[in-house]
Amino acid sequence: MKISLETDYAIRIVQCLSNCGCRVDAASISKKTGVSQRFALKILRKLVSAGLVKSFKGVGGGYILNRAPEAITLREVIETVEGPLVISRCQLADYQCDRPEDCACYFRQVFESAAKDMAEKFEKINFAPQK
Repeated sequence: MKISLETDYAIRIVQCLSNCGCRVDAASISKKTGVSQRFALKILRKLVSAGLVKSFKGVGGGYILNRAPEAITLREVIETVEGPLVISRCQLADYQCDRPEDCACYFRQVFESAAKDMAEKFEKINFAPQK
């Protein structure tokens, strides 16, 4: 399992905003993170919609974190782009399992436990600037 390129870039963007600690325009974010400006804008829209980033329009506009960096978790950023942390499709609420009812799936329990552990680990990691 691996996170998507979009999620990797979202993490870079939030980290960039955390390290800057001030309003940053999209062109500067693009340059500092190595993410094309077009793709950065797409990701920033998602981060704004999720309430992690605040946007400002017009001259002097740009982006800033909507909360303190230490209040934004890695899990939030990942789930903003990827959706809920799941390892298998059988964990999804709308998944219709085609296994017979008398054939219990041990691996679903394993996947749910692993996803829970991963979510808890990512919840403990925040974007406070590294020293």
